[in-house]
Amino acid sequence: MVLPLTYNLRNTIVRWRATLATVLGVALVVWVFVLMQSLAVGLEKCSGNTGDPRNILIVRQGSTAESSSIVTREQFKNITYLPQIERDAAGQPLVSADLIVLISLPRRDGSGEANVLLRGVSPMGPALRPHVQLVAGRWFVPGKREVVVSRKFAARFANFELGGKFKSSGSELNVVGWLDGGNSAFDSEAWMDADEARKLFDRDDYCSVLARVSNPAAAQALIARVEADKRLPLNALPETKYYSAQTQTAKPIKFLGYFLATAMSIGAIFSGMNTMYASIGARTREIGTLRVLGYRRRAILVGFLIEGVLLALIGGLIGCALSPLTIAVLGSSAGTMNFDTFSETVFQFRITPALVAKGLFFAAIMGLAGSLLPALRAARLPVIASLRSV
Repeated sequence: MVLPLTYNLRNTIVRWRATLATVLGVALVVWVFVLMQSLAVGLEKCSGNTGDPRNILIVRQGSTAESSSIVTREQFKNITYLPQIERDAAGQPLVSADLIVLISLPRRDGSGEANVLLRGVSPMGPALRPHVQLVAGRWFVPGKREVVVSRKFAARFANFELGGKFKSSGSELNVVGWLDGGNSAFDSEAWMDADEARKLFDRDDYCSVLARVSNPAAAQALIARVEADKRLPLNALPETKYYSAQTQTAKPIKFLGYFLATAMSIGAIFSGMNTMYASIGARTREIGTLRVLGYRRRAILVGFLIEGVLLALIGGLIGCALSPLTIAVLGSSAGTMNFDTFSETVFQFRITPALVAKGLFFAAIMGLAGSLLPALRAARLPVIASLRSV
């Protein structure tokens, strides 16, 4: 005989204090889990949004990041006029030599300094990144010590307002514009002219070359040409592929999220067990009555398991609902250190449907684990002993 679920549901209402404690305990665990994982998802989305599928990025062989790569000026000249590279209406190759430099700057809130990634780009650099838009001010003029900074960085670092000035490498740089990277990795950069940056920071060479191709066949041909040329000990790969691989920063945050959620879930499971044991102790006579009415032990076991899982799912839903509210109050933008470039990275919290599903699944597992042993105890209670209990 199947045990009516209305019995378990009514008991959760009658014993609302114990029910509330269980639900809130699970909600807290899921809330922390979803928030921590939304950080990691935001970092991964930031890298995934970066790059143009028509662009090929060229770096030194063995380099895992632009900042550790070297492309000489001679190599850049050889690459510039390769036939696979697309040209603009004036016949100029759509190619940019970039320089990556880390500079230390004070935070706006006075909490210390952090590394900022300064990218030197060639004149074609902005055109090769159409998703990067100038949202205030103007683009820099080569030779005038001018920079364009991320709008999100302007809220985090001192002297990044329009017209602001800051010193680096003994020279004063002027902020003349703000850029918006479209929630990509470029939101964590400041830009200036590449050749001016080489002279300012005493660099002989560039770090990478970005080239535009017209179609996938031309892209494969360019990659093969670069990697086969003995004069060019370089690697070429699609720009989108390069940035998709730059997700090392998200891994520690993901691990921390799982670690905290696991540690807290252990406490939640034991709390749920205590609540369920207390509930079963208060319902001993009821369980005996159910057995006398013909309900099998299996039905009682399943009923209590369903009760525990449903309470946990309610807590999971509350935890998932609290997460976006928390982000709305604290702000959707956050920052951390990028372990690939060792610079400040800004990104947005991302709560995706898949992340919500993970949170609910995690809650269901906690409910099942917390109610399993108490449910087994309820199913094994002797009928006579149950009926005699007070």
